[in-house]
Amino acid sequence: MSFTKILSLFKITALNEMQLATIDAIAKPTDVVLISPTGSGKTLAFLLPLVEMLDKEKEGVQVLILVPTRELALQIEQVFKQMSTGFKVNTCYGGHDVKIEKNNLQHPPALLIGTPGRIAHHLRKQNLTTKDVHTLILDEFDKSLEAGFHEEMSFIIKSSARIKKRILTSATPLKEIPDFVGLKKHEELNYTNNKQEVKETLQVKTVRVVGDDKLEALMLLISKTGNRSTMVFCNHRDAVNRISEQLQFHKVEHGVYHGGLEQIDREKTLIKLRNGSTNLLITTDLAARGLDIPEIEAVIHYQLPTTEDAMIHRNGRTARMHATGTVYFLLDVDDHLPPFLEITPEEETLPAKFIAPKPGKWKTLYIAAGKKDKINKMDIVGVLLQKGNLQKEEVGKIEVLDHSAYVAISADKINNTVKLISEEKIKGKKIKVQIST
Repeated sequence: MSFTKILSLFKITALNEMQLATIDAIAKPTDVVLISPTGSGKTLAFLLPLVEMLDKEKEGVQVLILVPTRELALQIEQVFKQMSTGFKVNTCYGGHDVKIEKNNLQHPPALLIGTPGRIAHHLRKQNLTTKDVHTLILDEFDKSLEAGFHEEMSFIIKSSARIKKRILTSATPLKEIPDFVGLKKHEELNYTNNKQEVKETLQVKTVRVVGDDKLEALMLLISKTGNRSTMVFCNHRDAVNRISEQLQFHKVEHGVYHGGLEQIDREKTLIKLRNGSTNLLITTDLAARGLDIPEIEAVIHYQLPTTEDAMIHRNGRTARMHATGTVYFLLDVDDHLPPFLEITPEEETLPAKFIAPKPGKWKTLYIAAGKKDKINKMDIVGVLLQKGNLQKEEVGKIEVLDHSAYVAISADKINNTVKLISEEKIKGKKIKVQIST
C-alpha cells in the first residue's frame, strides 16, 4: 500500500519535515535516534516505513515496539490499525488479561507493541519468542528509563538476537543511551530546538493570585477559559483531588487522571476527553506525554513544573503541529516563574466572579460488550440509528475495547437513547447499556 493511500485514511495531504526526514533515515542501514516534541507526529513517522519492512510470508513477530505505558501502546495500535495494512498487530501491557495476550501470541502478530514488564513476562513464560524480530523501536525511551525498565529492556534485547535496526524516540534530548540497547552507527534527528515556531504558535501567560486562595484563582481562570479543551497540571495527587472536589461543588464537568486511580477509570477519563464529553482534565505529570489526547487548547500550571523536561512535556500538550494554544502559569504570592522559562509571559487578568462553563455537546454511552464479543462500530451505529432514533450527526466518536464500548451521544438525546435501546440486542445478545459515569 502506498504512503499516499495510507495518509488519505488519516485525511493528511502531506507529511511534515520531521516525518519525511525520519522515513529517509529509517530507509538507511543505520540505527535512528529521533528527538521531537510531543504531538509532532512521531508515531506515523516510524510506522509508515515499517509497512515496507514487514514480510507477509513470515509468521513470527518481525517488529517489536516497547513503550513505557499501556496508553501509548493502545495509541500506536490504533494508528497502525487505521493504516489498514493487512498485517496483524497485538498489544501486551500490565492490567490487561494475561490469558487473552497468551492466546493472541499463539498466532504471533507481525507487529507487537508492549510495555517492557509484560513483554519480559511473556518471554520468561515462553508465550513469546523474539527470534524473528528484525526491527526494535523504543518509543518514549527516556520515559521507559525513568520508569525503571532498565532490567526488562535489557533482557528483551538480549533475547532478540537478530535485530538489524534500532529506532529510539524521545520528546527531549537523551543524556546517555545505555549499552544494553546495542546502538551501533546511528543517525540522530533533533527537532526540539525550533524555538521560533513555539513562539509563533504558543501564547504564554501568568496569572497572579490575589490574596491567599490559589484554588479560587484557578476557578476564576477556568471560568475564563470556558469550554476550551484544558489540562490543569499538578505535582501531587492530593492537589488533583482537591481541585476535583471544588469543581464537583460548582457542578463543572471534568476528568481526573493520576497514578492512584484504577486503570479502567483512567481509560474512561481519556475516552471522554477524546470524544468531547469532557473538555477539562485535572492531572499530574502522568498525562504530560505518551497519551492520545487531541487538540488541547490551554495548559494551566496550577503547581509549577520542577524541571525543564516536565515543563516541555506539559506545554507540549497544546499548540501541537500547526495549531495554537495558551499556557498559563498560576503564581501564588511566593511563587516565581521557572528559571528555565526563556519567554517573558504576558499577564492575564481574572474575572471578578466564577461562572461555570456551559456543559459540552456530548455525553458518553457505555456498552457492556466489545471486540472479544464480536461487536464492532458498525453494529453499534446500526442499533443507535435504527432503534435509538438517532441521526448520524447525533452519534460521535466510538471506541470499542475488548469487553466494552463507549459512544459519544448528543447530550440532549442520551437519556432517551438509553430508554429506547435498553431492551435491544446486538448480534443476537441483549447488552447492558448505561450513561458512563
